[in-house]
Formats: sequence, structure tokens, C-alpha cells
Amino acid sequence: MKYELAVIGAGPAGMAAALNAADQGVSVVVFDEQAVAGGQIYRSVSQPLLADEKILGKDYYYGAGLVNRFNKRLQGDIDFVSNASVWEITRDKEINVSVAGQSYTYQADKVILASGAQERPVPFPGWTLPGVMTCGSAQILLKSSAVVPAEPLVIAGSGPLLLLITCQLLRAGVKVDAVLDTTPSDNYRTSAKHFFSALKGWRYLAKGLGLLLELKRSGIRYISQASALEAKAGEDGRLSEITFKHKDQRQTLPCTTLLVHQGVIPNVQLSRSVEIAHKWSEIQSCWHPDTDEYGASLSHPDIYVAGDGKGIVGALAAEISGACTGTQVAFMLNKIAANERDLIIEPLHKEMLKQMAIRPFLDELYKPEKAFRLPSDNTVVCRCEEVTAGEIRSYVRAGCKGPNQTKAFGRPGMGPCQGRMCGITVSNLIAEESDLPIETVGYYKVRAPIKPLKLGELAQMSKQ
Repeated sequence: MKYELAVIGAGPAGMAAALNAADQGVSVVVFDEQAVAGGQIYRSVSQPLLADEKILGKDYYYGAGLVNRFNKRLQGDIDFVSNASVWEITRDKEINVSVAGQSYTYQADKVILASGAQERPVPFPGWTLPGVMTCGSAQILLKSSAVVPAEPLVIAGSGPLLLLITCQLLRAGVKVDAVLDTTPSDNYRTSAKHFFSALKGWRYLAKGLGLLLELKRSGIRYISQASALEAKAGEDGRLSEITFKHKDQRQTLPCTTLLVHQGVIPNVQLSRSVEIAHKWSEIQSCWHPDTDEYGASLSHPDIYVAGDGKGIVGALAAEISGACTGTQVAFMLNKIAANERDLIIEPLHKEMLKQMAIRPFLDELYKPEKAFRLPSDNTVVCRCEEVTAGEIRSYVRAGCKGPNQTKAFGRPGMGPCQGRMCGITVSNLIAEESDLPIETVGYYKVRAPIKPLKLGELAQMSKQ
């Protein structure tokens, strides 16, 4: 099965990329793990389960328009493979995909990775206990199943999603016992230099202030500058309480569910597996693919990255990013001339500048507390293999030079998640302990299959 363009991911960036490329006559196939398009941000927006639209808010239902535009094209010039797990992309742009227990191989001239973001792993004592979830997980349950977390409920962390999910749960009738804001006090000082440029993105600032006002009106207990978060188990082994520090005093709260969040980072597993170059972003504290302004990899001319997968930009900016990348692909495939491409992309670039004006302020303000980036020795870092931060540090003292070598010492990164949950923390720990820049330390070498795959699927592929 051969296409001119394959798009991995049907979130805002992936849908916009496919639409703009198809508009110029490019043959497009889109793969996504969900049954319907929308990605994480617009999950289930075409089939919403919540009758009250106020719960999830206008920003969520805005996505219905984009999804509808995408769905209308599926009967014509865009093919959509849903419930599809892309487990390998080769340097020759062969795409191996698992669908309903069967693997298939597709070929494309160009590939756009629009795999979006993942929540930043937040290792702290007790984070592996039953009852501890990420805010993103709670939001997925709310969108896709209209399920809310058990009470008593505490929400802890930093970033816009922390405020958003709290308000959404409150609107859904959930009692939130407390919100613990872990944003370090120094972040307010360091982010201040970006405040005036952030005023260009005043709509985002207004939304954030609106959420804070909503929380204040609800009477919820809101504790700022909380630190030293710990989750503790009861006799049944499940979460029963949390402890934290506030104003140098240790406090305890009973808790059945703890939602945690420390922002989002690009999902780089697929881009890493195809071996394109990546760079470290100090302000966003994460890795991202090294691309040009159109999203083209600087180390592979036919691999592109769009949206949050190439650096965190937010849903609206991700849509613009995808539209630009899809248009550029059409140009590179000789579907349109350079002047036609520029006419399409110029207004998109102007809008992107408006959307990005607030990013430096947000990135600086919500940079994670050091304790989450460099956890204490007794904290589990690799959940799959139960490797602690102290063990990672001991590997470095024993001569370990990088993340790949840690696998020989204690198997971190070799479990079912393939390093998604521990990779960035392991790199940070090695850099700290060896006193080396994180760019020098590097990241795990990610190999296919990047998702669990049965041997039977591989065997069946050889018979095709």
C-alpha cells in the first residue's frame, strides 16, 4: 500500500496536516490508535458522552469543527486507519502498523509524525501506588467514559492543565478536597522577564485568571508553593494519605485518589526510533526533534514533525503547525509552486507568532520543581523494572556513562513502556551525578517495535 504522505496521529496537528496536503492533491493516509479522530486534546469530541458542554468547556468543543472537516474527507482523498498502533517506521519510510492483531506494511514518500505530547513523568515517593494518577488520565476518563475519580480527591502539581482539570471535575459535581500548587516561588521571579511579551497572548492569560477565579469561588482549599510531596499506602496497599510541606510545616491529608501533573513534553518515542536528530530544550526541560521552520527533520529530508511532538505549543498552535507542514510537503512533492506555498503559509506564520507569544512565560513559570526532575534516592524511577533514583546514581559512580549502559546494570527502560516513563529522568540523573550537560549524556536508543507486539503478527507478516 503506497501513499505520497503518511501522517502518524489524528490530533490537531495530524488532521490539519492531512487536510492541507490533501487540498493540494497529495494522496494521504492517517494512522491513529483511537477509534475516531481528535487526539488526546479532542478525544471523543465527535461522540461526546457528557450532556453538559460547560463541564469540558468551549476549547474542547472547538475541536468538533476540525474533526468534522477531517471526517468529511475520509470518503474521498484521505484514508484513515483507526485503532492502529504504529510500531515501526524505517529509514526507507516503510510504516509497520498493528490493527486488530494483524500487522500491515505501508510505504510513503513523506512521513509526518504528529504523535503529540505526553505528560511529564512525575517520580516522587509513592507515585506508583494504586490511586495515584496523572491529571491527563483523569481527563481521558472524563472525556471518553464520563468517569470521575474516587473521593477523597487531592490534585497536586503545576501547569495550566492542573487548573483546567480541577475546574472540569468541579463542574461535573466532584468534590476536590485540596489543590496543591507545587510551582516553585523562584519561577515567578524568573518568568517575570517574559510578562510583557506574554501580554500579546492576553486571551490565554484571561483564561488562566478565569480558572483561578472559578476555583476561588468554589471555596476549594488551594495551597500554593507546596513541596516534598509523598503518597502513602494503607493496610490494603492502596493510597490512603498524602503528606507535603507548606511553609516548612509537614501536613497530611487523607486521600483515596491523587491526581498529579507537571506539564507535558513531546512524545519522542517514534521520532527517536527512526533515528532523526534531537535537541535538548532547557526552557521546556525536554528533548525535541531538530527540525527546520516547516517541521522537516534536519537529519532526514523525508521525515517531518508537526505539533507538540516537535516542542510544546498548545492545541491551536499545533493545528497551525500541522497546516504549515502539510503545505510544505505538498510543495516538496511538486504539487504547488513556491509562491503558492508562501501564500498559504504566510498568514499561518503570523497567527503562529500570536499563539507563541505567551510560551516563554508559561515555560519559565511552570518549569517543574527540581525534586520531580531529580528525585530522591529512594524514589522509584523505572516503574516497569522497579529501579530507584539511588540505583541510577550508583550506576554512574560505578562507571556508567549514559542511559543505554544503565540497561546492563539494572534494566531501566527495558520494560513494557520502553522507557517512556523513565527516560527523561534517567538522563537528568546521569547528567547531575556525572556533572555533564544532558546533551552529552543523551537518551535511550529506541528500537522497534516501540509498542508491544505478538510474535504471531511478525510471523504472519512474512506470509503476506
